[in-house]
Amino acid sequence: MALHETEMNSQSSLMQEQNVVLCMKWGTKYGSEYVNRLYNMVKRHTTVDFKMVCLTDRTEGINPEVECFPIPPLALPEGAPERGWNKLSTFEPDLYGLTGNALFLDLDVVIVDNIDAFFTHPGDFLIIHDWKRPWRITGNSSVYRFKLGAFPGLLPYFREHFDEIRQKFRNEQAYLSWYVDQEKKLSYWPESWCKSYKYHCLQKIPMAFFKPPVKPEGAKIIIFHGEINPPDAVNGGGGKWYRYVLPSKWIKDAWQ
Repeated sequence: MALHETEMNSQSSLMQEQNVVLCMKWGTKYGSEYVNRLYNMVKRHTTVDFKMVCLTDRTEGINPEVECFPIPPLALPEGAPERGWNKLSTFEPDLYGLTGNALFLDLDVVIVDNIDAFFTHPGDFLIIHDWKRPWRITGNSSVYRFKLGAFPGLLPYFREHFDEIRQKFRNEQAYLSWYVDQEKKLSYWPESWCKSYKYHCLQKIPMAFFKPPVKPEGAKIIIFHGEINPPDAVNGGGGKWYRYVLPSKWIKDAWQ
């Protein structure tokens, strides 16, 4: 009977584990409305309990339901290039006492379907597999999940070997993917879940002048990278001359 109760308590503990949605905002590229829209999208598209946390250097205008903390310092040399390294601070061994599953989302993603499965899909660390060069292990860090505090050596190693790392790795997602792969815990989201607006939604020229971008079947989160951002998708434009962009009503409906 005692053993049965122990098993039940263990299952109950797993079910009650906290889900933390993490985002990060620094500098002036993205305003507080990006954080607020992201919170609204998560709230509309999940049925699991969660708390949202924003690591930021500016809290003005952010929805009070989003808990804000300063971005943990990386202690980089002065003048070091900014290649998204700040994201690595989510791997502080003790991130403001937060515990449980952490789902990190870039501020400029657009959620278009239920994301409950992002909290429960099997794996110690999950990230988007690179669309353009799928033969590499490098993931796209617009959406990744891990257990808070689970990789305590990631940041110390980064700080101690920064000069070597910035020569070897182009950005934070390359280092992150490499480090987790060294621990044999790297895995990827199902292919249909996270799609690129640039690669999977836009029409090719000349059809791009007549047909609006499409929502890929099975997509749950649309990723924006490069020169096109959600406001460009809503209004049209923002792409290079060979990547014409008509307005997307479905992005407009989702991004609010």
